Amino acid sequence: MQIAATVGESGHTPATIADFLPETDPLRPLSVRLGRRIGATDVKDLAGRVHALRLADDVLAGRDLIGPALRELRSAVKLYREASYTAEVGRSMLLQIGELAQISGWIASDAGRHDEADRIYRLGISAAAQAEDPALIGNLAGSLAYQYSNTGREADGVLLARAAWDSVSREAPAAVQALTLDRLAWAHTKAHENQDAMRNLGLASEALADETNRIPSPNYLYWVNQGELQVMEARVYTELHRPLRAVPQLKDVLKRYDSAHVRETALYLSWLAVALADANEPEESAQTAARVISLSSDVASDRTAERVRVVVNRLEQYRDVPEVRYVLDNVA
Repeated sequence: MQIAATVGESGHTPATIADFLPETDPLRPLSVRLGRRIGATDVKDLAGRVHALRLADDVLAGRDLIGPALRELRSAVKLYREASYTAEVGRSMLLQIGELAQISGWIASDAGRHDEADRIYRLGISAAAQAEDPALIGNLAGSLAYQYSNTGREADGVLLARAAWDSVSREAPAAVQALTLDRLAWAHTKAHENQDAMRNLGLASEALADETNRIPSPNYLYWVNQGELQVMEARVYTELHRPLRAVPQLKDVLKRYDSAHVRETALYLSWLAVALADANEPEESAQTAARVISLSSDVASDRTAERVRVVVNRLEQYRDVPEVRYVLDNVA
């Protein structure tokens, strides 16, 4: 399947990944390298620690993981700058630094440390660009665009999400294409560019369902599947105030979702609570909101805390409903 390079016309000035790279190169190796010589085994060990951090993020929140993530990232950059190695090992190190920057940036953002996440993501984009890996560039740029879209920088989110898509090869693995288009759809949603949002949601689903694309996906996208796209679609429908589309999708996902992923469960339930309120179902919305608040109380995540605030504000419209009033006065 060939997807057109232009996936929306919103009047923004075109941007490229180069516009978002650090002004200086934080990865420049030292002219005199004082560290040890490293090889493929060292890179493999680092890759294992990076993946372990990703798996930890599935069950732990940002403020629990930010310390270990930053230590690993600083150590990896220091090793790359100070050690000696072959060109092949150097490129492999850059790829692992890029992957480590992506998960570390995600963790920092979840911890509410958005400025730090911005710097980390840009470091990762630089590493991926030097390693000439379009899929990793797109993942990092899309992650940063997602943060922009959720923190009041909607126009920047659209610019960077589109640059991320432009950086991804149209021959990329299906999961790479789908995730990049999904994040572009979300950026358009937060910028109130509804037609572009819906168009890109459709393209994301088409990309993931493309049976002719047999290119293996990177290991770091193990979590990208039809269920995750379904969640994004439901969130977009919620933002667009289309609860008749959002509610069934969210309920379907949640009944199959791993309850060990507490943060994501709380986040998905928060969207369901809002969609139910939009559907004029305040009693069920209040019941769902109570679960969101309960789950979030034990999660060290800035994202869940923000979603609790959104849900509580949405329920205020129905304060006269006894079930809602109880949640607002005794649970929130």
